[in-house]
Amino acid sequence: MKELLTKYENKEPEIVFNWKDPETDAEGWTVINSLRGGAAGGGTRMRKGLDMNEVLSLAKTMEVKFTVSGPAIGGAKSGINFDPKDPRKKDVLERWYKAVSPLLKSYYGTGGDLNVDEIHEVIPITEESGVWHPQEGVFTGHFKPSEADKINRIGQLRQGVIKVIENPDYSPDVKRKYTVADMITGFGVAEAVKHYYEIYNGSVKGKRAVIQGFGNVGAAAAFYLAQMGAKVVGIIDIVGGLIKEEGFTFEEIRELYLNKSGNNLVSDNLIPFHEINEKIWSLETEIFAPCAASRLITQSQIDRMIDTGLEVISCGANVPFADKEIFFGSIMEHTDQKVSLIPDFISNCGMARVFAYFMEQRVQMTDDAIFEDTSKIIKEAIKKVHNKNSSLTKISKTAFEIALKQLI
Repeated sequence: MKELLTKYENKEPEIVFNWKDPETDAEGWTVINSLRGGAAGGGTRMRKGLDMNEVLSLAKTMEVKFTVSGPAIGGAKSGINFDPKDPRKKDVLERWYKAVSPLLKSYYGTGGDLNVDEIHEVIPITEESGVWHPQEGVFTGHFKPSEADKINRIGQLRQGVIKVIENPDYSPDVKRKYTVADMITGFGVAEAVKHYYEIYNGSVKGKRAVIQGFGNVGAAAAFYLAQMGAKVVGIIDIVGGLIKEEGFTFEEIRELYLNKSGNNLVSDNLIPFHEINEKIWSLETEIFAPCAASRLITQSQIDRMIDTGLEVISCGANVPFADKEIFFGSIMEHTDQKVSLIPDFISNCGMARVFAYFMEQRVQMTDDAIFEDTSKIIKEAIKKVHNKNSSLTKISKTAFEIALKQLI
């Protein structure tokens, strides 16, 4: 696996598109690792201090993710080095998407990512640039449909991603009109835990969970885990956190979801960050869902959780460990050898899978059909790992072997 990984990491990307904004100091890159299957896909992020290497590592991560979620295409990513709080953000995005629109028409599909919203920014701004849909390039390059079929499938995709959830089983509050895009990634993170316990002989019910990050992914993962009967005992977020050793009730988690401010946890009982960051890693817990930014988790934090009974990690963040390597650094490897570590390209593939699902011909547009499809894909991926390695450890190593053999 290490040899395959080194070969994959060191392979030069097929296309690097570099853009410098003529009106601000913004700089952007689209990195297309490969045009496997005639196209490539990956979202657009924006943050101050971003560089091309970050975009490249995320493009490679997307390619691995597509081996699970489908379609069988190459990985790509777009990144803009610019402060997303700057009032000129929309103007920068408009100029960026205009510059990159020929790629989006031909062989590249994008979506939302860190600090760039799929529904309110990516879709309307790409449309203004003459792109039918941010995923148009995947249709053109990979599926090669007729014009009529392309129109039908893009319509399906447009409708599906922004579909308001009507089934209360999947929404914290149907009156608030949460969409599939709001909930699906966190749902996948929770489903990965459920399927892990089912496949490796156990049950999620009654298991204690710690959640890192309370944005769309972490809050949704907490909601679905609590709904399954897991006990969320701790939440850590950039603004602080909460601990309840007997576990928050499902209703309490639902209220925390409904009360969050943007991507931040809101509570009258918030413990300051420096204090929660000392305490939370020593809580007795079986489940850990890292759903904050990439490359935050240290080996010391992991070891403290292992010492208090950690069984499984379901990654909501891409590459959550503080390793410098693109994929399988020393902290991740150490963790994989000690506990069951479900890698990000399986557990957080929900949004990528939703795109793949709606690109198929005439699919069902019900909440049940959409969410069950993501659940099934994650279950199949974990089963494949279990068939090759039934041990409770080295799950990520095995999953990478399966994926890389498809790519190299």
